[in-house]
Amino acid sequence: MTSSRPYLIRALHEWVLDNDMTPYLLVDATREGVDVPRQSVQDGKIILNISPQAAQGLVLNNERVEFNARFGGVSSYISVPIAAVLAIYARENGRGMVFAEEEGDGGPPEGPDDEPPKRPSLKVVK
Repeated sequence: MTSSRPYLIRALHEWVLDNDMTPYLLVDATREGVDVPRQSVQDGKIILNISPQAAQGLVLNNERVEFNARFGGVSSYISVPIAAVLAIYARENGRGMVFAEEEGDGGPPEGPDDEPPKRPSLKVVK
């Protein structure tokens, strides 16, 4: 099954903009394939403003987030694999979504001695 992360990122990006707020991405800059200005990385993470005013030519596809932006007055090409996106949220109120590790996102591999994952279950609460 394909990852839901790119679909959720696109939906939340639209939702934040529809509410006249500024969409920010929190990115794990230590992941392979992340192309961001290294001088803006703090503690292995970077926050990217992906509003139309800040992100020129924004592309949100199933594999990557790509755009051009200015950092310290210098134009930079930004490219982030979807798996490196840790969260998307509105700058003004912090509302959005934090993403958990997904299968295939670089989490620990399952070994032969590991228990099989338990199936999720729903519980009706009244």
